[in-house]
Amino acid sequence: MRPSEFAASSTVRSSLVAATAFSAAILVIFGFVYWQTQSYITARIDSRLMQEAEDLANRIPSRRAFLINERLRQAPRQFDFTGLFAADGTPEAGNLQAIPAQLILDGQPRELSLPDAAAAGGSPIGVRAIARRLPSGEVLVIGRSLILVHEIAEIIARTLAVGAFPAGCLALLIGILLAIRNEKRIARVNHAIRRIVAGNLRERLPTRGSDSFDKLATSVNHMLAEIEALLQGIAGAGDDMAHEIRTPLTRVRARLERARRKALDPADIRGVLDEAILEIDQCLAIVTALLRIAEIEHSRRLAGFGSVALGPLLREVHEFYEPTAEAKGVNLSLAAAGEAEVVGDHDLLFEAVANLVDNAVKFTPTGGAVALSLLRDAAGPVLRVADTGPGIGEAERDSVIKRFYRSDKSRHETGSGLGLSLVAAIARLHGFTLRFSGQAGCVAEILCRPS
Repeated sequence: MRPSEFAASSTVRSSLVAATAFSAAILVIFGFVYWQTQSYITARIDSRLMQEAEDLANRIPSRRAFLINERLRQAPRQFDFTGLFAADGTPEAGNLQAIPAQLILDGQPRELSLPDAAAAGGSPIGVRAIARRLPSGEVLVIGRSLILVHEIAEIIARTLAVGAFPAGCLALLIGILLAIRNEKRIARVNHAIRRIVAGNLRERLPTRGSDSFDKLATSVNHMLAEIEALLQGIAGAGDDMAHEIRTPLTRVRARLERARRKALDPADIRGVLDEAILEIDQCLAIVTALLRIAEIEHSRRLAGFGSVALGPLLREVHEFYEPTAEAKGVNLSLAAAGEAEVVGDHDLLFEAVANLVDNAVKFTPTGGAVALSLLRDAAGPVLRVADTGPGIGEAERDSVIKRFYRSDKSRHETGSGLGLSLVAAIARLHGFTLRFSGQAGCVAEILCRPS
């Protein structure tokens, strides 16, 4: 990345904003500390002034001048101001030559400027002073210099100058380093994305920790893995569909070719055409089943969901397949005494159960039994179809729901290998779980609860 692009990046701007906010926070903290310190010291000075004024006011009038002069003699710091004035303003004691004009004789502390006797030229200094008229008519003025407050302000200012600027620079430096680190990570992510867009679906976004950025990258990687699996499924489904359709179409073409070449009589030609129609119907059934699965997997029927009573639904399936089971010599039983309802699509659930019953009847030998039942457990209703057929091996239970998968036990039976894929798609649409079990025979269950 070029320096101009890096400087204009959002991460750098965010770092500058963070450093500025950090510096501003330091200024606010130091200002608050100064304000609190100044308020505390000023309050202490005011309390001391009022206490001293009250103490001198309660002294014997003839002793006040002596006490004031003695106090000043014992205080060599030269930041105390005290004056005792006669009723006409004539100074009687202390180091003040006149009553400051800014003072009001109300006994309340005020801030004013007085010339500093210790400084050359008597430059003014800040003072907190109090003035009050005594019962004898005299005026008492007591002041305390604010040099201590000013010194504390200078200390805070120096500390701020020494500490705030380096702290701001450090915050900016850390921000820039983090920005460089983030920009490098983003560059790696962009590089990976470009490879994915170019067709490398096995590429994944880089992760190296557990921060928010890595969590996002992990979620995107999961999405990419799902997309790769879906695309592979689409490609595999296309190949499987071409293979499944090619066989009957090849047979149709061969029969039609033989019929045309041998010039058979009309009865034979009708027989060939009937066989061709059956093969084409099988192709159409495969296409219809694939379109049906695609429609269900894209959740186009969610708007039609409502309350579905499972007991009546199983009775409909039992009534529909009972003649077929009797014709094959299979006992189809129903156990749905209890009632249960789920939210879903009645026709789709009927289709799912019907496919399970159709498979069970198809693969159960003559004299066998198929049991259709409605059960309940702590988590919700369970639709069960159990048969006494060859069953599904444990190793194949994840494969039988794949499109066009047919186990060796079912090779002799007609079918497209899409029935259980359709059942699984309907179960996923409803948030249900399709499960196979059983050692002797097969037990297929639709667990009507979120998977």
